[in-house]
Amino acid sequence: MDALALLTEKMPPFAKLMGLELVSAAKEKLVARLRVRPDLCTIPAVLHGGAIMAFADNLGAMGAVLNLPEGAWTTTLESKTNFLASAPVEGVVTGECTPVHRGKRTMVWQTRITTAEGRLVALVIQTQMVV
Repeated sequence: MDALALLTEKMPPFAKLMGLELVSAAKEKLVARLRVRPDLCTIPAVLHGGAIMAFADNLGAMGAVLNLPEGAWTTTLESKTNFLASAPVEGVVTGECTPVHRGKRTMVWQTRITTAEGRLVALVIQTQMVV
């Protein structure tokens, strides 16, 4: 089974609830989209910061899963988000997640979230623990 099929099949329930749509998945890069629905927004009708963070967290965890040794699992140790622009309701954001470090005990992932027009909405760096 390829990485995209594997992650789509095992997608966490919260990622499904958010509407995360995986576009591509490999050990070196994951790409996903998220439609900015009204129920994921704050006032004034822009994607909520928590939704942005959750989107990135799911991507980083999925990237770690693809790089885990047999029988291991992962959990987020730390996450830092720089919010740079808003994403308006009914738009679509894209998350591109790449590894910064893939070690035996930890992995660090960077996710860039952009609008359909290419505007950088957020930059997220997270550390995943290998358990």
